[in-house]
Amino acid sequence: MRTKTFITNLTGILAALYLFSSAAYTAEFVYRDLKGNTLPSSKCSEKSEATAKASDAYNLHKHTKRFCEVQGYGWHVSEEKDNGKLVCDACSGDSNQGKYQCHLEDVVVTCKRIKPGSVGLIPGQG
Repeated sequence: MRTKTFITNLTGILAALYLFSSAAYTAEFVYRDLKGNTLPSSKCSEKSEATAKASDAYNLHKHTKRFCEVQGYGWHVSEEKDNGKLVCDACSGDSNQGKYQCHLEDVVVTCKRIKPGSVGLIPGQG
């Protein structure tokens, strides 16, 4: 008898979760591909260190996230398509001779946001 009640309760809970979770999948998204450059490091350093800093995964993710956020409210990264190419510039000055600042050029990222009105976000309606 207890097993039958447990199965009935479990079935009811799973059915409720299924019904309420389906609303999240009805959202439509708007996508936008962006191309941009990362910023060079503020300090000059040896070429190997500068290239490692510029092509670091954390640095790339931070800049791609920023690319999407500056598009406006609700934009976030959907996919990082192309890491771009590494560009290094020699630093000027006697104390910085043989040192470089590097950055990535032509980084391509796809940004997305929820399409307005697709999930009842319009004030005063429904």
